[in-house]
Amino acid sequence: MTHPAANSPKRLLLSIIELGGYPDFKPLYRQAGYEVESAASVRKALGLLKKLSPDVIVAEFNFQSDFRDRTSSLESLLAVVQRTPRTKVIVFYEKEHAHQLTRLTNQYPIHETLPFPIDTANLEQSLHRAAAG
Repeated sequence: MTHPAANSPKRLLLSIIELGGYPDFKPLYRQAGYEVESAASVRKALGLLKKLSPDVIVAEFNFQSDFRDRTSSLESLLAVVQRTPRTKVIVFYEKEHAHQLTRLTNQYPIHETLPFPIDTANLEQSLHRAAAG
């Protein structure tokens, strides 16, 4: 007889860490029941999305004022992710860029946004809400 948990697939989380400067949340992601894949750029994450279908993506909003047609590389990721509506996106952001982030949250489905410094209890709750649907 197999253990019921052995048959249930683990949820997959894709962590995109471009700038970093905050704690490694992989232990928290695993504790919340996720297998973790990581990418060091949105470009690399887009390549991974051709092979993977993560349940959750955690990414940074890095506002780039030099982009003419978009606010950040995150916008490219969100355009691809909207084709997989079950994927939940959690975005970390700097409070001073909240106004620019609003453009994205109005245009794309983003599960939740969390300001820096990231509160681990809020992140954990966000992950549980994402898993609940």
